[in-house]
Amino acid sequence: MSGFLIFGAVILALALFAISVYNKFVRNRNLVKDAWSNIDVALKRRYDLIPNLVETVKGYASHEKETLDAVIKARNQAMSVPPDDVNGKIKAENIFQNALKSLFALSEAYPDLKANVNFLDLQGKLNEMEENLERSRRYYNGTVRENNTYGESFPGMLLAGMFNYQHFDYFEVEEAARENVKVDFS
Repeated sequence: MSGFLIFGAVILALALFAISVYNKFVRNRNLVKDAWSNIDVALKRRYDLIPNLVETVKGYASHEKETLDAVIKARNQAMSVPPDDVNGKIKAENIFQNALKSLFALSEAYPDLKANVNFLDLQGKLNEMEENLERSRRYYNGTVRENNTYGESFPGMLLAGMFNYQHFDYFEVEEAARENVKVDFS
């Protein structure tokens, strides 16, 4: 009888352990998805602002069509990535960020554009959105770090396959996007 109780206690302890690990996986995945939804909202707001910015620049730099088209193309590609494809969205955002930098580089060559009230207003709104996006990105990366660490370390790795553990990529700015744009109109 006491052997049966010990066996029952061990089974109960293993079941409680498995439930605890499963709940941690669910919690981490939901935190990552919640953090990503904050980024998604910020990205949509930025996407909505870009056409106004491009139209303002067009009035001053109409012969810079290639740059303007590249920004719109990168925006449309980033918008077309399905919302649940987080890793694809991150890659598309890095391409879009590089195209957006080239748009702001144009303002250096056009003093009238640089002084335009609409352009300055749109640039200010975009800077505010970028700051919000940066905060959301930091929070998202923190939840990704916690999720990935738990799924790849003990005890989570023991049951990761059975509980459909999902690894997420960090949302980092690529090195090319960190560099200052060099403007040369010689």
